[in-house]
Amino acid sequence: MTLERAKLTLGPLHFHWPTAQRRDFYARIADEAPVDTVILGEVVCSKRAPFFDSHIPEVAERLHRAGKEVVLASLALVMQARERQAVLDLAAGDDFLVEANDLTAVAACAGRPHTVGPLVAVYNPGTLELMARQGATRVCLPGELTGDAITALARAAMITGTEIEVQAFGRLPLAISARCYHARAHGLHKDGCRYVCEKHPDGMDLDTLDGTPFLAVNGVQTLSGSYLDLLGDLGRLRAAGVSRFRLSPQDCDMVAVAESFRAVLDGAVPAAQAQDRLRDLCPGRRFSNGFLHGAEGKSYRPAVGAP
Repeated sequence: MTLERAKLTLGPLHFHWPTAQRRDFYARIADEAPVDTVILGEVVCSKRAPFFDSHIPEVAERLHRAGKEVVLASLALVMQARERQAVLDLAAGDDFLVEANDLTAVAACAGRPHTVGPLVAVYNPGTLELMARQGATRVCLPGELTGDAITALARAAMITGTEIEVQAFGRLPLAISARCYHARAHGLHKDGCRYVCEKHPDGMDLDTLDGTPFLAVNGVQTLSGSYLDLLGDLGRLRAAGVSRFRLSPQDCDMVAVAESFRAVLDGAVPAAQAQDRLRDLCPGRRFSNGFLHGAEGKSYRPAVGAP
């Protein structure tokens, strides 16, 4: 069986970057990045949304002109009436697909085509089939799944006709809380946070009490302390039936990151060579792929028979 060309998705920006930086970032993605889909919108904190929401139509139009699919993301945690209404308004729109990032959005999107993000717990074929019946055309799986679990879900997706996407680069989104860790770390309350998360454009690194690097904090969000790197595992995942790979934006040259993944997927560059470039692009960062290999998530395991 000949596999169709794998596609790359640029996931939503989780971090609170200045508006001008965001606009420049997406302009370069539109003009230069070999990605097929770009996801726009605030996922982490509704307080950040007003900084960029008014620019989304302009950015989406530029991406569309560049031949890229645009998907609009919903919030990952809905707690207030205005947030619920924002999700309902987003789901009712007709211009773009919506990525549902919590069950509020899944319910709001039911009955019409949409995608499902990695913060929705799709861990088994039964849940995948339910999502497909409700209209999900694509599901990005949670990052904690093993390769065997992904294979089982990809097989189920062949029956439902659902695209399976797996995050392949960047900090893994692990959890969302009602409390703002960033504000508390700076002696502030969530309601008066002063947007201190902007001080850490790649997330705030956390160590254990004995000084061991552990996780990262981004406002109300908990992320992996390391960057996910599945370059060496792309061949295995493609063979399992995964058709899309997500690159989560980090404070680095994301065009070059996308080029590296595209080159490996197209068989133009060996994975080992691309990994050397990836480490040059992200100096000082740790990399991991442990979950995929059934190990602790922070570990890195060389792939067997990597392309």
